[in-house]
Order: sequence, then C-alpha cells, then structure tokens
Amino acid sequence: MDRLIWWLLSLVTLYDFIPGFISRVFGFRVFRRGKAEKEIAITFDDGPDPVYTPQLLDLLKKHDAKATFFVVGENAENNPEIIRRMYEEGHSLGIHNYVHRSNWIMSPRTVKKQVQRTSDVLFEITGRRPIYYRPPWGILNLFDYRQLRHYQIVLWSGMFGDWKEKAGVGKLYHKMRRQLAPGEVFVLHDCGRTFGADENAPANMIAALARILEDGDRMGLRYVGIGELMEITETMKDEEKEQRAKEKGKHGEGNGRKLGFLKKIVVSLFMLWEKLFHLVFRLKPIASGDFMHYRIIRYNGDELQLQDGGRLKRGDKLLEMHFNNERMFELGMNAKSSVQIAIKIIREVQKALPDVAREIKRIDLAGEIKGTYGISTINRGADGLGFETFALPDGLFSKMTNWYLKLLMSIIHPEGGGRVRKHEEKLEPRIIVMPRERVLAWENGKPAEVSEAYHSKRPAVSARE
Repeated sequence: MDRLIWWLLSLVTLYDFIPGFISRVFGFRVFRRGKAEKEIAITFDDGPDPVYTPQLLDLLKKHDAKATFFVVGENAENNPEIIRRMYEEGHSLGIHNYVHRSNWIMSPRTVKKQVQRTSDVLFEITGRRPIYYRPPWGILNLFDYRQLRHYQIVLWSGMFGDWKEKAGVGKLYHKMRRQLAPGEVFVLHDCGRTFGADENAPANMIAALARILEDGDRMGLRYVGIGELMEITETMKDEEKEQRAKEKGKHGEGNGRKLGFLKKIVVSLFMLWEKLFHLVFRLKPIASGDFMHYRIIRYNGDELQLQDGGRLKRGDKLLEMHFNNERMFELGMNAKSSVQIAIKIIREVQKALPDVAREIKRIDLAGEIKGTYGISTINRGADGLGFETFALPDGLFSKMTNWYLKLLMSIIHPEGGGRVRKHEEKLEPRIIVMPRERVLAWENGKPAEVSEAYHSKRPAVSARE
C-alpha cells in the first residue's frame, strides 16, 4: 500500500507539479512578461459572455485598446457574432480549452482534443487558426509541451482576483494601478460562469478597467495584443545584447573566465535560487533593464537617523532594491578586476535611478514610500550617488546576510573565493538607504548636488583591495 501511494505521488509530481514549476519559475516555453517602453498587454479568459463581453469591447474601442481573448471553445461556439467582432476590431484570439477544465485532471489525448476542437470553432468563425494558448488556471501537464508545440503558451505577470464580486471596483482598480507599467501581461475575466467565479463579477472588472485605461492614456501607454508585445520584447532583448557586446568590446572586456565542473554546479544552483527568490517575493524589474528589481516592504529594523534630519522608523514603507545576480555574474565573468566590477555596477545603478524615481511616483500616488532600501557588500561609492549606508545590527540576521553575500561575491568575482578569503574584513554588508526626495530628484537625470558629491568621492574601490 505504501509503495502504491509512493508511485501515485511520483506520478502526480511528474505529470502535474514539475511542468507547472518549470514553466512558472524558468519561463520554459511560456510567455509571462515582456520588455517594452510603453506597451502593455491586457488579456481576458473564460469568455465570451453575451452580456459582459460586448460591454468590454465597447470600452476597449473607446480607448483604441487592443487585447487578447483566451476563449472557451464552448462559449465561442454559442456566441459566434462576438468572436467575429473581436477579430474584426483587431483583437487577438487564443484558446482556453473547449470547456473550462484543468489539464491536470485530463489525459494528454483529451487536452489535445479540447484544443483542436476550439481551434476548429475559431477557424470556422474567423477563417484563421489561433496560435496562442492559455491553460485554465495556468496549469500545464507533462505532455502539453510536446502536444501543444505549435502554440505559444501565454501565462501572465498580473492577476487580481477579479472573478469574485467581493473584490469590488475600488480594490480591483488599486491592485491593477500598482502594476500598471510597460511590459506587464494582465489577466482578467470577462465571464463569471466558470467554477469558483461569481456570475456578475465582470461588471466590477469592467468598471475598474475603465479607470485603468484612462490612467494608461494619461501615462502614454499603448494596449497591444500579446503577439505585438512579444515582438517588441524580442527586439529589445536583441538590442540589449548588442549593447552589452559593444560595451564589452569598448572596455576591453571578455576575458573568458573558465568555470570548473564543481563551480558550474554551484553557479547553476545559485541561479536556480535566484529565480525562485524572484518568484516567491514577486520582484518586479525596473524599466531601464534587467539589472535591478524591486519589491515594496515595511521597514522592520532599528530606527535610522538620516542626513537630512529625517528618520527611518519601523513600519515605514520602502522600495527594496535587488540586483539581478545573473547580470552580476555576467559582469564578474567578463571583468578583469574588482575595480572594473565596481565601475560597471555604479554605472548600472546610476542608469537605473531615474527609472526608480519614476516607478515610485507611478505606484505611490499617496506618497507613502519613504525611499529606497537595500543590503549589499557592494556599497563603497554608494554615497557618491546619494545613498546613505548603515552598519547591520549584530545578530543572527546579520550573520546570515554576511554569509550569503560573501557566497554571492565568491561566485561573481573574477578571483572567486580567493577574493573573499583575502579581503574578508572589507566585505562588510551594509544597509543602503536613499530618502524619497533624493530619489525623486533623479527623475530627469543625476541631480547637480549628487554630481558634485560623486566626483569628489571617486574612485569607489581601490585597485589594491
């Protein structure tokens, strides 16, 4: 009996859990979030609905907004005129199975039939076959990757619980508003007749979306189909790769540091942890690129006295900054010295700060965020950019942070663990803070007072370290 249970659990893990895990954590074969300067994709699941979908289409038309509809085949078959209108008004169509049923509880053959039947329905109505697929609840099984290889699987970066009436218009609006930014992929629901949903919930969604579209118009955002966002994303990624390659050539980088077998394993595990960390703590990228990410936190440490006379108190809301350690590793692999790493990091942070300022203004309409916050061993020279640094209080958190950041340094630094052992006493993790007003002063480039301080305090790292 125990062996039977073990085999059943193993089968469920292989068939259901692992595919979902690798698609959500690694983005394997799925599209979840894009890169863009002003484009955003709003997608809708479960429809069409004869009552709410026409209202939604009217709203989108009013704002010249294009969307992507992942339709349930059965609903599409019963409402062909709505599908035809979606297509004629320039919206993208995708498949959400023929009936709203999880791929976890269907055999591979049944899933394939569900998708094919929905494709046939849409082809009958529009004359074109869809190329996008979103499984109900975003759940994939082991065989979906192969059986659906001709489709682009699309998940999302923002989900807001709009299928429940209790979410309310105001709450939905504020949830969406906090995440309203280029590159995001929103998932909303224009039909409330699926399991677990409330039939009239789309009314709240449409009312909240009306306010979001107005905000987006004022921000200069473009609402595009998922295909256009994917094309823009690929173009921007290619441009970033080309730019990094040019910078490496310009600065004589590319020393081609080789990794041993054991080091490769350590790096792979560390990058896996990096992806898990970003997923679990819902880190968001800063618009300037993929070097810096953030999340909003409540400060939970000792009170800090700032240079401008202000105080950082327990419970204050902060934008917590995180370097993308994959990019940090890339810097270390191609750098010849610690000085070169430090200069690159300073440049990247300097490039990101105007976007940090704009992001705070975008997500914090009430002015509650007190500033930026982070903890890093790479903190020398931070004051030249306007940051203030503070020692970590002694304790378990300080010891664990010290150990973790030294492990990180041993991975990304050109000299590896040798660097950490030789200069262990200098690799001190410190709290890094920049007050709100100083951050906002970066919105249009480096503030004059910061420029003066920056030039008076360079270089940040000595070549003799």
